[in-house]
Amino acid sequence: MTMFQHALLVLLLPLTSAAVIALFLRRSGGIASILSTVTAAAIAGFALLLALNNSRFSESFEWLRLGNFALSIGFKFDDLAALMLVIVGIVGLCVHVFSLGYMHEDTAKARYFGGLSIFMFSMLGIVFADNLFMMFIFWELVGFSSYLLINHWHENAAPAAASKKAFIANRVGDFGFLLGIVMCYWANGTVNFTELATKADTHALVISTAIPLLLFCGAVGKSAQLPLQVWLPDAMEGPTPVSALIHAATMVAAGIYMLCRINVLMVPDALTVIMWTGTATALYAALCAIVQSDIKKVLAYSTLSQLGYMVAAFGLGSLTVAHAHGADTHTVVLAAGVGAAMFHLTTHAFFKALMFLGSGSVIHGCHHEQNIFRMGGLAKKMPFTFVTFTLGVAAIIGFPFLAGFFSKDAILYLAFANNKAVFAVLALTAVLTSLYMVRLWKITFLGAPRSDAASHAHEGGLTLTAPLLVLAILTVIGGYTGIYPDVFSGVFDLIPEAHGSDHTVILLTSLAVMVLGAGASLALYGSTATDSLQQKSPGLFGALTSLQLSFDRGYEYYVAKVQQRFALFLNFLEQIFLAGLIVRGLAGIVGLVGLGARALHVGRLNVYVYWFLLGIVILWIYATFNF
Repeated sequence: MTMFQHALLVLLLPLTSAAVIALFLRRSGGIASILSTVTAAAIAGFALLLALNNSRFSESFEWLRLGNFALSIGFKFDDLAALMLVIVGIVGLCVHVFSLGYMHEDTAKARYFGGLSIFMFSMLGIVFADNLFMMFIFWELVGFSSYLLINHWHENAAPAAASKKAFIANRVGDFGFLLGIVMCYWANGTVNFTELATKADTHALVISTAIPLLLFCGAVGKSAQLPLQVWLPDAMEGPTPVSALIHAATMVAAGIYMLCRINVLMVPDALTVIMWTGTATALYAALCAIVQSDIKKVLAYSTLSQLGYMVAAFGLGSLTVAHAHGADTHTVVLAAGVGAAMFHLTTHAFFKALMFLGSGSVIHGCHHEQNIFRMGGLAKKMPFTFVTFTLGVAAIIGFPFLAGFFSKDAILYLAFANNKAVFAVLALTAVLTSLYMVRLWKITFLGAPRSDAASHAHEGGLTLTAPLLVLAILTVIGGYTGIYPDVFSGVFDLIPEAHGSDHTVILLTSLAVMVLGAGASLALYGSTATDSLQQKSPGLFGALTSLQLSFDRGYEYYVAKVQQRFALFLNFLEQIFLAGLIVRGLAGIVGLVGLGARALHVGRLNVYVYWFLLGIVILWIYATFNF
């Protein structure tokens, strides 16, 4: 088989699995789970085969034509796609294996694993897409499949509401994304990534700030950036393995991947907006994480914050764009930003998936308890989960030589070199990250058990622990770029000409913020059943809680007071003018004409003779006076 055929097989495997489960295995959860997991294993195997092979290819065929417009379906498999494919394959397999144990007793297991398969198909389509139209199709399929997975326990009100919220918030961003695609095609005559890059090389690319910003709207929705971040914390109502798959490593990372795909369209003004959006999201989410008591919501806000880091990295150093005024010149040079963003995306996928699955292990061991203040003492009860989760926490706070240490420092270096204000905000965010993650770790695992569930906590079986081991290993070694094949060298060529003094500043800053945040957390939080920050500083705690709720309250106000009233006003106009005057008015006029016409038909000959004579008189007057 050729590499293209291998790629096509990888794409079609999960679709086939989902179809078989939906058509034949809806009542056979055990078989469905095995089929979906075996499919995920095959995807991971083929992903490694494709990535390790030096062959890169681009294949496409015309799918739909409307006049001069042609919609193509194609594969673009380069270093970027190879990296993303490996991430999706490995994390997807770990989540499938973990789900075998976590969802073992679920009565709708077949529907769950069918949803996982259709999600894998959708995500792989985004990875392979060679043009924006194809990417948008799979982009929407990802939204649909995530709706199904978040809403798995649809009989409960909270998951049902969360799935609708995620779906609607993403549609808002996707509307801008679609407008950007249309505008890109209208301006450049193509949305194919390779053709856009060629136009950029030949100075034929249309430079526009609107195009990249509209396309960025899709990333704002999918990667949960301000102001559309409200859906991701609520999405934790879905099964925990779903959170690990779509909210840590794949779906939310699709926005970052899309930005890296459209880097040739970027202009300085757009990059500035992207940079500050990511920076603001990173800080906002870190502040919100400090007051969370649900173990999954702490990780959800942590994911928001780290996604902000990636977006900021892209905006900081992705491109150098030169536009000569009065000349058709558009030179685009790929630089450190794409590498830094993708590097952190990769390491984050490993350690955040590890922590999400670790939280699932904790929830499973504590009989579905999710409040960290009702845990405690789990280090002794669940030692394997404790060790692996500790590695994840150490990686995200930047402990030396773990995965997050390298990728976070790459982003801080870019900020230090390009924008000191962004560097200051991201450094503060790193302090807060260390603070809330050590808080989560200490309250959950140390001290004495604070509930009956924690007292009787237990380690899960092999299906729950094996994925943790794999992800823990990747968390340890994932930052060493030398372990990646040579095909990834371009992606990880982060800082080609770095000054030693700058590296020293970044290294010392990184270590200082980690120690400062961790030390403050260890000193502030004790083994109590209530939040120490709430006890010692209720004003600050209340302010942070209000900050967390501010966007939801703002949207609720907008829907209830603005949108609803505007809808009522439009309904009034529709009833009075459209339905009343125009529709019913015209109908009334026609009715009156009909009534008058019926009145003329009385059925008596003498009356018709009078009307005939009246008509002759009218015609004579018209002809005589030349009306």
